[in-house]
This record gives sequence, C-alpha cells and structure tokens, in this order.
Amino acid sequence: MYRAQLSRARVARIPLLFVATFQSVGIMVLMRGVADGPDEARAVVAGSSVLVVAFVALNLLAQYFGQLRAGGGLDHYATLPVPPAAVVLGAAAAYASFTVPGAVVTAVAGSLLFQLPLANLWVLVAVIPLSGAALSGLGAALGLLAPRQELATLLGQLGMSAALLLGVLPADRLPTVIDWARDLLPSTYGVEALAHSFDAHPDWLLICADLGVCAAVGVLSLAVATWAYRRAAVR
Repeated sequence: MYRAQLSRARVARIPLLFVATFQSVGIMVLMRGVADGPDEARAVVAGSSVLVVAFVALNLLAQYFGQLRAGGGLDHYATLPVPPAAVVLGAAAAYASFTVPGAVVTAVAGSLLFQLPLANLWVLVAVIPLSGAALSGLGAALGLLAPRQELATLLGQLGMSAALLLGVLPADRLPTVIDWARDLLPSTYGVEALAHSFDAHPDWLLICADLGVCAAVGVLSLAVATWAYRRAAVR
C-alpha cells in the first residue's frame, strides 16, 4: 500500500513539491529583513522547513482524501484485502516521505541564509517523519470528515495557512491568545525541536520532549483518520 501511494504521489505531486519548497525559501528571504536576532532566525528557518511538510502532508492529503470520497475511490480501497489502517497509514507515510527533499533543501538554504550552524540538521531525521505523521493524520481526517470535496480543500488550505502563520512567525511576537492556538497545532512541536537544535548548546531533553509530543499527536491523529476512513467507507 505504501509503495502504491508513493508512486501515485511522486507522479502527481513533484511540481507541487517544487512550489512548496520555493514558497518556503521565498518566505525566508522575505523574513531576512525582519528577523533581527538569533531567536527570530531560528524560528523562521525551522518554521519554513516544517511548512514544506504541512503543505504536502496536510494540505494535499486533505484534498486527496476529499477527492477519493467524492469520486467513490474509497469503494475501491474497501474491496482490497487490507485493513483500513493500512490505507490511511500507507497514504500518510507516502505523503510524509515525499516531503523529505524539500524540507532538507529549505533547512540547508535557511541555515546558510541566516548563518545558522549546520551540525545538528540531522534532527530532521526525526522532525520530518514525526511532524509528517501528525500533519498527515490531520489532513486525512479533514479530507474524510468533510461533507464536500470543496470543504476538504478549504480545510486543507486553512490548516496550511495556520502552519505558515503560527510556525514561521517568532512566538515571542505573537499575542497571548494566538500563542495558545500555536500550542494546539501539531507541527509546532516539530518546529520547536528543530529551532532548539540550532542553539550553540542544544537542550536535548527539551528537543526529545517536543518530539515526544509530536509523536503522541501523530498516533492520535492517525487513529482519528483511521476511524474517519471506516466511517466514510461504510456510507
């Protein structure tokens, strides 16, 4: 199931991955004149890198499952001898894997642009799949629960916009109410883990805690997406 979904995503989404990467790099270039300190620079680079994951894993996956539901594609998957969880996990893993090149390119380009250290970028090995799992589960759930395909597309776009505004902008410049909303966004913890890895002496316990929250949210969101798939498939 994973190989089939990855092949479909690769053929259809490569141009959109280029757009997502170009978008994130462009945001970093624009923010270069605004980020006037190391904390702001770390937030911008980390948020822009995870934004690539949000664009593909959340936005596009919501559209994909919305199209499947509207076009009767779920009936095809229902006939396959695989459990519902395999369909959701296969699609989520494929879309999350598809974000790796863009996220890496964005993180490297941002580190060079803002003169941040490259030594700990290996943290992306954990940040990308865990953020991808959380956002993919959320995207799949939105696509499967939306009553109409257009609404699934809208929800995916709104989710990506939230990842952009709440992930890229430095947290200390956000109002308190918006900061609370930021804490509810799954990708926030991946952004925080990557941002802390740019410190001269990273707090690895804090980074592991952020990644742990991201992993827990990923398990929960994928479970909700699996339930939503079962619910949509029997209708």
